[in-house]
Amino acid sequence: MKQSLTKLYTLFFRQHIERALLCLLLLQLAGCKKFLDVVPDNVATIDNAFTMRAEAQKYLFTCYSYLPYSSDIGANPALAAGDEFWMVRPYSTSETPWQIAQGFLSANNIYMSQWGVNFRALRDCNIFLDNINKVVDMRQAEKDRWIAEVKFLKAYYHWLLVRMYGPVPIIDHNLPIATSAEAAKVPRVHVDAVFNYISSLLDTAAAGLPEIIADRSTELGRITRPIALAIKARVLVTAASPLYNGNPDYNGFKNYDGTPLFNASYDAGKWKKAAEACKAAIDACEKNGMVLYTFAQLGVTLSDTLTRQMSIRNSTCEEWNPEIIWNNPNSTTYDLQRQALPRLDPARIGNESPVGAFAPTMKIAEQFYSDKGVPINEDITWDYNNRYKLRTATKAEGELILEGYTTAAAHFNREPRFYADLAFDGAMWMMQKKTFHIECKAGQIQTRKNIYDNNVTGYFAKKLINWKDEIQEGQGLYIESYSWPEIRLADLYLLYTEALNELGGPQPEAFKYIDRVRARAGIPGVQTAWSNYSRNPAKFTTKEGFRQIIQQERLIELAMEGARFWDLRRWKRSMEELNKSVTGWDVDQSDPVFYYRIRTLFRQTFQVRNYLWPLDSWDLLNNPKLVQNYGW
Repeated sequence: MKQSLTKLYTLFFRQHIERALLCLLLLQLAGCKKFLDVVPDNVATIDNAFTMRAEAQKYLFTCYSYLPYSSDIGANPALAAGDEFWMVRPYSTSETPWQIAQGFLSANNIYMSQWGVNFRALRDCNIFLDNINKVVDMRQAEKDRWIAEVKFLKAYYHWLLVRMYGPVPIIDHNLPIATSAEAAKVPRVHVDAVFNYISSLLDTAAAGLPEIIADRSTELGRITRPIALAIKARVLVTAASPLYNGNPDYNGFKNYDGTPLFNASYDAGKWKKAAEACKAAIDACEKNGMVLYTFAQLGVTLSDTLTRQMSIRNSTCEEWNPEIIWNNPNSTTYDLQRQALPRLDPARIGNESPVGAFAPTMKIAEQFYSDKGVPINEDITWDYNNRYKLRTATKAEGELILEGYTTAAAHFNREPRFYADLAFDGAMWMMQKKTFHIECKAGQIQTRKNIYDNNVTGYFAKKLINWKDEIQEGQGLYIESYSWPEIRLADLYLLYTEALNELGGPQPEAFKYIDRVRARAGIPGVQTAWSNYSRNPAKFTTKEGFRQIIQQERLIELAMEGARFWDLRRWKRSMEELNKSVTGWDVDQSDPVFYYRIRTLFRQTFQVRNYLWPLDSWDLLNNPKLVQNYGW
């Protein structure tokens, strides 16, 4: 049943809290048994939930249990509701995100709404904070840590709301049960007030959080100070970005009482706060030993090329590696990998578990740089106009493309992240026990096998696949699931670079951090690459030019991790990118001449109103103080 904010408040002190299902997130934890390993033995009540530490801990885990299922294609719009991946009907995943991608979101069909669940989460966080000091068998230091964790979660759930809906009500406390129906109708507040509240709450939380998880066997996934500071950096960069900072589209967007919900003028000071937050987060992460990941597994000796590949791939797929700031324990990747993984092994082609239908689009393949570290349409050494012509791989290219195989010229002389993140017709795919090659023209190994297993673009998301996955003899598909990386150090470096450029233009400190990411990727630094190989060698010398470089660097480094969906929105570039055709190779053809033709799969449409989700008419009806988002 749909619930309005009014209903949420009137149900505030209902005796029985339906928490058992929420605490099942422990079942989704990957590999080792982490901290959410306590299931309530009955349905707790408010009266007894805070009498003893063991019961209070169950409520703490309930507050954690609302963390989003970020790796779930059917739950996270950032994966499949944009332009990064494509599938065709009948979908082997939830159909919901594809409805958004195809422009069918409306005020009457609000797909993937997070409104209700996050307000329920905030209610439970407030209950916890109101009652935790009643527990008698706990040390105050432990109570303080739990309080800090829940304050972080409270800030985070507000963040998820503001990112999706813009101005939202601030739920700083639960209303008393005696509150009148009229007083319970809480309005939205100015978007800057929401961001400031989140930032302040994260500061408060960070002060009480541990620097690291000391007991990794039972507590991995719980919040630390570096996590809180990194999320604060992300929040403040978003607040400073064009969607929220002086956006003229929202000049007439007002609250129920006529007060503005957005600032009409741009505020450069927001970028100063964002840059300071990014630097504080970086310092905290590096102080605690976080570094950009480099592959170095005991007993495994690889060439420089393959070591680079595995460094890039495993920066995402190796759980709790030194680059990961926060792995979300509520979101593991078994099904995501199954959807993205093709049938690699020709000896076990009949296994039905790998699907390989979650297909990156052509625009994602083309956004990766050339091997000189600049966009392919800028590289003076790269034949952009003939990129769809055929070319045969030589022995020198054999670690990346099958020797003697004919594929598109677009697949040659690309940066290492292209080969680490994507697979294509002719690509090599290294796994822990064996290296395979991809053949996906009609009738070949990785082509359509039944109505569901249809990769529609000719590209596979290698980046999402753990290198330990395999089809085991007599046992079917084994997937090394990992918790979803909500934020890693490379993301934070690029946020800092962006904030510095917006604050003061190109500067040495900004080049320093973007070049760290590029060095791990195996490409020259920005100044070297553009000066020597770009048709626009001075591009990095202006704020506008460097902004384009930074944005493309983010789109490449964080490709297929859910960042693109929200970055395009905060940059106000969705109107540009999501009004283009979704394209891929002509995958139903067997002849290379015909296979390597661009095929249009869908023509997307995006309107200004789509930058923010609509509010449900049920909530608007029950709470007249809520106003609908712009354009809906």
